[in-house]
Amino acid sequence: MSVARAVGLLLGVAADAAIGDPRRWHPVAGFGSVAAATEQVLHRDRRAAGVAHTGLLVGGAAGLGVVVQRLTRDSPVLEAASTALVTWAVLGGSSLADEGAAMARLLDDGELDAARDRLRNLCGRDAAVLDGQGLARATVESIAENTSDAVVAPLFWGAVAGVPGLLGYRAANTLDAMVGHRSPRHRHFGWAAARLDDLLNLAPSRLAAMLTAVCAPVVGGSARGAWRTWRQDAAAHPSPNAGQIEAAFAGALQIRLGGRTIYGYVVEQRPVLGEGRTADAGDVTRGVELSRVIGIASAAAAAGTALLRTLRR
Repeated sequence: MSVARAVGLLLGVAADAAIGDPRRWHPVAGFGSVAAATEQVLHRDRRAAGVAHTGLLVGGAAGLGVVVQRLTRDSPVLEAASTALVTWAVLGGSSLADEGAAMARLLDDGELDAARDRLRNLCGRDAAVLDGQGLARATVESIAENTSDAVVAPLFWGAVAGVPGLLGYRAANTLDAMVGHRSPRHRHFGWAAARLDDLLNLAPSRLAAMLTAVCAPVVGGSARGAWRTWRQDAAAHPSPNAGQIEAAFAGALQIRLGGRTIYGYVVEQRPVLGEGRTADAGDVTRGVELSRVIGIASAAAAAGTALLRTLRR
């Protein structure tokens, strides 16, 4: 029942805000361990091996969701409870906000070495080469991208496909983070995970950008700037999805994002997003606030979508 699904999604969002991620025995970490072990068995430097790896793990996660949904479909209470539990498990909004707020404090206090160490919790960039402004820019970009990936997208798929959508999406997104990059080991093997994640995020990333524009005034940002920068600059980003919300964040906060980006295995010269000033610690704080507001709006939109499905039946 879609009413139970809507209630479960809202309860899961509330649980994420109140409890956050468990420090031990996190289900996503457990999935990551299974994925790593499976990779050791299946890894070959070929796309076909990556397709098998991705299909087995994402299919298994979604299949588990199908079983849970069928077992609980005759009981609205059980369906709402299972949806809430899985929603809480797959969301990352609370942890994202905590990490962003911690980065803002370190940058504001001038603790650059500590901020460089902490950045690894948000992204895989080479923090050793970043100054304060570079760390602020990397943090805002990571907050923006993860707001889409870890908040808007799972709620979108939860509203559309229930527990299977929540588990299947989180599995695909986790695999992309693990093997979907262009390292020598994963250049071919990670192709399937990266492409599946791109496909699953096509709609949510654009919804996230739209919500950024809608929510920007709540944190003193510019809705017009978010909309204009999103439409003008997003397509220039190398990612078909991350650029959507990063461009919207740049316009909303009236800052510049993009430019030289260094990972351990590649250096990218990304296009500049936005026309404002360089990001600083205050922009990190506003980015965290914007991410939180987008999360609330996403929860309302997801619950509304689930309820609308009930009315159409």
